[in-house]
Amino acid sequence: MAKTFCIANQKGGVGKTTTAVNLAAGLVAQKQRVLLIDLDPQGNATMGSGVDKANLENSVYQVLIGMATAAQTVLYAPTAGYSVMPANRDLAGAEVELVDLENREMRLKLALAEIEDQFDFILIDCPPALSLLTLNGLCAADGVVVPMQCEYFALEGLSDLVNTIKQVHANLNPNLKIIGLLRVMFDARVTLQQQVSEQLMTHFGNKVFKTIIPRNVRLAEAPSFGLPGVIFDKSARGAQAYIEFGGEMVERIKTM
Repeated sequence: MAKTFCIANQKGGVGKTTTAVNLAAGLVAQKQRVLLIDLDPQGNATMGSGVDKANLENSVYQVLIGMATAAQTVLYAPTAGYSVMPANRDLAGAEVELVDLENREMRLKLALAEIEDQFDFILIDCPPALSLLTLNGLCAADGVVVPMQCEYFALEGLSDLVNTIKQVHANLNPNLKIIGLLRVMFDARVTLQQQVSEQLMTHFGNKVFKTIIPRNVRLAEAPSFGLPGVIFDKSARGAQAYIEFGGEMVERIKTM
């Protein structure tokens, strides 16, 4: 059965989607079977995996409101090497429609039950807000991977996210926990980033992943080619870091 993880942070622009697509590709490099679920109406993880979001027969929207099954919706992204449950702007309407549906927070979890044995890892790219979409991701997950920049405001957002995870754990998903914090867009030349990194290590200990993702232009360029950075330029520092992170995730799961 697959291990399911949300890539989540309530703060926007912290590299959630970059982490989701590159972790997926990094896990494929570790010979894992991976499904990436795009829960963001912007559909960036879909496009970054080489899937055309404008020509989808089904998307995660149809899955959540019961118009399609997970098996009917999952696509294989050959250039990326993993499977995708894609999203587009239709998903924005799900927020309103889910309100009146039964088991509204559990729709994704229930839909994944039929296909989870086909994968080793299921990664869920969540939108940057605590919405019904994010709640569906958190309720379907075994744990949360939190990508974050080592900046002051990121620490503020982290405390909010930790409280959210505690509430979901208490009320909806007793299996949910933080798997780890991933330091992204890291520039070792910036003293503040080093200080925040040290604070994270002090407060969260082994919850902080050893892998650090450096700030890297090639990672930023990759989505415009419809490729994860790990595949776009495997030799780039950022790509190498995500491959290393994939290996660390596999090892961390063994100890869970």
